Amino acid sequence: MRKPTAIALVVGLVATAAGFLIAPGAPSLGGRHTGDAELAAATRAALDGARGYRGLAVALVEPDRVRTAGLGDLAPGGPPVEPGTPFEIGSIGKTLTGMLLAHRATTDAVRPDDPLGVVLPQVTGPTREVTLAELASHRSGLPRLATSPVDLARLAWTNLSAGNPYARWDVDRVVDAASEESPGDGRGEVHYSNFGVALLGQALAAQAGTGYPELLDRELLRPLGMTRTVVATGPGRLPADRAAGTKLNGRPADPWLGGGYAPAGIGVWSTAEDLARLLVGLLAGTAPGADAATPRFTEDDHTRIGYGWFTSRHGDREVVWHNGGTGGFRSYLAIERATGRGVVVLGNTEHDVDRIGLRLLGVPDDPTEDGPDVPLAGWIGAALALGFSFLGGLGLLRAARRMPDRLSLAGSAVWAPLYLALGHRLGNWSLVPGWLWPLGFGLSVAGLVVAARHWPTLPTIADPPAWKRLASLAGSVLVAVPLLIAVAA
Repeated sequence: MRKPTAIALVVGLVATAAGFLIAPGAPSLGGRHTGDAELAAATRAALDGARGYRGLAVALVEPDRVRTAGLGDLAPGGPPVEPGTPFEIGSIGKTLTGMLLAHRATTDAVRPDDPLGVVLPQVTGPTREVTLAELASHRSGLPRLATSPVDLARLAWTNLSAGNPYARWDVDRVVDAASEESPGDGRGEVHYSNFGVALLGQALAAQAGTGYPELLDRELLRPLGMTRTVVATGPGRLPADRAAGTKLNGRPADPWLGGGYAPAGIGVWSTAEDLARLLVGLLAGTAPGADAATPRFTEDDHTRIGYGWFTSRHGDREVVWHNGGTGGFRSYLAIERATGRGVVVLGNTEHDVDRIGLRLLGVPDDPTEDGPDVPLAGWIGAALALGFSFLGGLGLLRAARRMPDRLSLAGSAVWAPLYLALGHRLGNWSLVPGWLWPLGFGLSVAGLVVAARHWPTLPTIADPPAWKRLASLAGSVLVAVPLLIAVAA
């Protein structure tokens, strides 16, 4: 082995060893538990070896009792999860908005077939003709989110930075956006719409002459004794003892806050104990607006929908349910009327918890589904972890081997640290072993050593025109350096 190659190899190995000090790692569910020990053990068994969880709060409602348990930690190195620990529940909040509609319909405050424009006169254009029932059942034809190209760019940025994509969406902006949107050709068919349910909740609150959080608390939460459930429209309303959300790569996630989308579940926090109270009232039919869970419309061969609640067939079992997901949390709750049982599962990572809930209910796994329940975003994250970890080092070595000129080598050197940072931040390190990132780090450092060795012997610019090479390098610096600073922050 020639001396320069040996030096690059040794430096790369040293860098690999150092990389383990800052290597990413998947969240891990610790051995601690609180509450019902039997339920905690059953929950661990339901995981079936799945990784990527940090903390779970669960509740199991049975005809003669309600059991609750907490597993793991609120945050890295933090206290254990309790059954009363608040979690961000995401779209489970849509079921509460559906129940508000059903409840207020019983008092003749509104009718499900009322057009939106009657209840919320500020809305103009075609959207005002959409009915409250259509909004509650995702049959309005409205888009999933009301977004402009600028909003899409902000959404992409918040995904990159683990930030809050709903920060700019207050009540007025959601209502104003309704006049700019139009129901699509899918009106009358079930197409999931956060925007539609947000409009429904704001319309119900406006008709009642109050804000959505106040209406929900008055008509649903307090009657059910759900004193630990809050709608946090701003940072000051976040529960002090809440769980901390975590991205798939282990990075802390900001809470999702935005008063306009609160009825769709943004900023809604609850506990396993509180949601168990909701399920008890739903099973007994005593919860305000319990009729919202009655299936009214068909989505497909296996699933129907009521006002916010889905009803799905699992073989000969029928489960009424909803789940939720935000930037660092996943949630699931369900009831099975035939057995009088219900389940709540709350998690403070982005790993789905639906299958855990179904297993706790005793619903067998679908034999047509193989392996863990990993969403498409999880596999994309795994590809990003692998690709970005090694792309910079391989690019450097390729550029050094070709040895065109110094500008080309400098351009590759600019991108290498950004690729490493992107792999670290965006990768799904619960599916990809974290020790692979230090290997990529070592490869990049070895590539830099090789590039540095060849640098003195290379021309500054090999081929004219010079302005093209200079513009390419300048563009790389202007794009890669700010991104690196933002990603590393």
